[in-house]
Order: sequence, then C-alpha cells, then structure tokens
Amino acid sequence: MKRRLSDSTRRVIAEVFDQLDYTRLESVYCYEGGDEFWFRKRAPCRRLGIKVAQVLVKKLPPDGRSLYVGAGVTELPVLLAESIELQRQVEPYNLKRSEVAVLNRACRSLPVRFRGQDASSAAGFFDHLWIVSVLNDPERFPHLAPLSYGRADPVSFNPLLFQKERRIVQTIVNRCMPKLSVPGLVTTSTEEVVWIADWCHRHRIPYHVERKQYPTALVGDPICFIKIGKE
Repeated sequence: MKRRLSDSTRRVIAEVFDQLDYTRLESVYCYEGGDEFWFRKRAPCRRLGIKVAQVLVKKLPPDGRSLYVGAGVTELPVLLAESIELQRQVEPYNLKRSEVAVLNRACRSLPVRFRGQDASSAAGFFDHLWIVSVLNDPERFPHLAPLSYGRADPVSFNPLLFQKERRIVQTIVNRCMPKLSVPGLVTTSTEEVVWIADWCHRHRIPYHVERKQYPTALVGDPICFIKIGKE
C-alpha cells in the first residue's frame, strides 16, 4: 500500500496551483485583500490537501467513482490524486460559475472537469461522497452556521430563518446521500457529521465515524471520514 503520493502526481498538483488565476479567485473567496489572502493560503492549501489525499487514496479502491459537492480550490489535490493515482472517475460540482471557469482552465489537460451545476444532477452511483464545508457554509446559511459552530447569539437568533435553512440543508443531504453505494465512504467536516448521521439513522443504515481528523487551510474545518454501511 502506498505511503505517499508519487512525485509525478505532486508535480501535477503544484503545476495546477501555479496555473490558477488568483486574481479572478479573489472575488470568489474574498471581499477585500485577495492578494494577501492567497499569498498566505496558497501553500497551506496545497500542502494540507496533499496530506488528506495521501490518506484518501489508501481508503478508496481503483477505478471507482467519487462525487464532490461544492468542490473548489481546496479539493484540487484530492481530485488529482484520485484520478491520477487510482484512475478513478471524479465528478466535482460547484455552483460558483466564475470559480469553475478558473479551475477548468487550470485542469484543461487533466482528467478533472468541474461542473457548474447542482450535485444532485449527477447520474449513477458513487462509492465515495465528498461534502466538506457545504452544509455549514456561513455565507449560504448565515442563521444555521453559527449554531453549528456554537456561536449563535440568543438575542439575534431567528428560529424561523434557521428552520428554513435547515430544510435546505436536509434537502441537499437527501438528494446526495442516495447516490452513495453501500458500503461506501463519506468525507466531510466534523461539524457536518450530524447531518450525515441523521440521514443514516432515518434510513436505518449503520455508519462509523473515524476518530482521526485532518486540518484544512481555507475554512479551517477539520475533515474526517465516515464509513457508511458498516458498524
């Protein structure tokens, strides 16, 4: 079993990061100070992504399929590692069209193509689902995210808006989880585990959350792995 990614895969990852149009990415990730943001985050994003990729390629079989929900710059190392090291089919989805254009331009000669549409439109089944920092996105879910992180203000907290956002999150989970073949693997952040666990409980499917966690560079949410269909 491989202990590290091949040098050729590492070179490809480095080349893709070098080819990214960080000026265009500023409007996606930053309100201001985009140059400083990417100057600080670019290397950690690649380095930590490679660490997660090294773990993931040990857990997945060759020639399988992975569905990536809300995939962006952070997911590049794992997407490239899966497709190059394991010859797996990867389908990354991202609703931010401007980011999709930048990512596809950088990956134009590689077997990774980002899709600017909802991940629920993905066809067929996948043995791996990646859904990281999607269900607790503070920009998309400003009333749900503070509660997820334990920072909700009891004075300003609006339960009606929270319930609305919770229904949206549950809809995302309800549409994506059935695409996972069982047994299968879910990669998610520790804050999002509860949504995956809730779905498994409702469908009476056993699961196991691995204790080991892995840091990320942009949002900072630790990543963990959940085995679905196993106690």
